[in-house]
Amino acid sequence: MSSLSLAARDASTMLRRNLLHARRYPSLTLNLLLTPVMLLLLFVYIFGDVMSAGISGGGAGRSEYLAYLVPGILMLTIGGTTIGSAVSVSTDMNEGIVARFRTMAIHRGSVLIGHVAGSVLQCVMSVVLVGAVAVAIGFRSVDATALDWLLAVGLLTLVSLALTWIAVGMGLSSPNAEAASNNALPLMILPLLSSAFVPVDAMPGWFRPIAEYQPFTPAIETLRGLLLGTEIGANAWLAVGWCLALAVLGYFWSRSLFDREPK
Repeated sequence: MSSLSLAARDASTMLRRNLLHARRYPSLTLNLLLTPVMLLLLFVYIFGDVMSAGISGGGAGRSEYLAYLVPGILMLTIGGTTIGSAVSVSTDMNEGIVARFRTMAIHRGSVLIGHVAGSVLQCVMSVVLVGAVAVAIGFRSVDATALDWLLAVGLLTLVSLALTWIAVGMGLSSPNAEAASNNALPLMILPLLSSAFVPVDAMPGWFRPIAEYQPFTPAIETLRGLLLGTEIGANAWLAVGWCLALAVLGYFWSRSLFDREPK
């Protein structure tokens, strides 16, 4: 077998290992999944009438606010799911299994690739589940074409890949699983400080740069435009640029941490 075939075989083995872990220990994934679902229900049914005053010049209702809210909740779901990746990587590093893998005749990068691929799949499944809840409570995307849906899926996958590599780096740099969970928490906090819940124009002037100049806002606005037919503008290029930059940064950061010889 060629080296590429061996690397693919080892990566697929590590992917199966991580998927088995997620199936046998679903509590972490479920706990992270409950947060976006609870926020979705809370902001629609408790704050929906009030929050809708911040969009469409104050003339929107609860259904319009639900449509506005869902893209941001889906991005928040990805951010929350990747926290589990940081915890999983940190656990592997501290429980000695990675040290055992280093002594085996397997491709060195397959351990990280398995974590990343497994996390991206979990992100996609989490987005599907949260999206199903949104549809169940009334979300509809009537203006999206088949191409829009395909681009939306591609964007969600790209965001998942970028955030997963960052989360893997956070897990590798953390001394234990608890620290990894805390270090990765910004991946779930940043969507709360974006345009997920209200438009940037409705925010106080001093707060707008925080919401505007971060990766989640252009990604949310691009997804919102694809699903609802709203204006995207330069947000698509900004979202792709942020994702590629974070993916490259996370990849090289993770590789440098993983390739260090253990003390």
